[in-house]
Amino acid sequence: MKTFELKGEIRDDFGKKAARAYRSEGLIPCVVYGGSNEQNLNFVVKNGDVRNLIYTSDVFLVHLDLGKKKVMATVKEIQFHPVKDTILHIDFLHVFDHTPVVIEIPVRLEGLAAGVKAGGKLSLDIRKLKVKALPANLPEELVVNVDKLELGKSIQVGHLNFENLEILNAKNAVICRVDLTRAAKGAAAKAQ
Repeated sequence: MKTFELKGEIRDDFGKKAARAYRSEGLIPCVVYGGSNEQNLNFVVKNGDVRNLIYTSDVFLVHLDLGKKKVMATVKEIQFHPVKDTILHIDFLHVFDHTPVVIEIPVRLEGLAAGVKAGGKLSLDIRKLKVKALPANLPEELVVNVDKLELGKSIQVGHLNFENLEILNAKNAVICRVDLTRAAKGAAAKAQ
């Protein structure tokens, strides 16, 4: 899994007034939940430092450098301003090497489906799957091979199996499918 280095400073001021003051300086208030003694770490990061972490489809393990404290975490939630779309707050979840993590991993389709060769259209219904695994076993993406996917058929979560990884989505959830196109329906009707 990809990693991202992020520097921050521990913050002492809390509340709406302090958060507003930090934001006016170009800083984003952040919290890391789930530390070793369940104590949350409150800190701030520069607005420009998180751009490549947030505005991407990739998922990262974040190495936080908070001065004397070094923490490995994942992004749990990001709060945006409802009108301006600026980042108001970021929540991180502390990650330990020996504890499984629940995280959403992007899905990538690989190959050319047999149904597409026959005139169908491939559609990806689920772009990310929620998985549970140790941080060392987390992949950058989940690769699904669609070579044998026939016309009118689908691949469901229950059909997938990845080593050292548990998929938490519903087993009957459709990941991708090959639909019959109008042109293919018309050609089939003419053939009859």
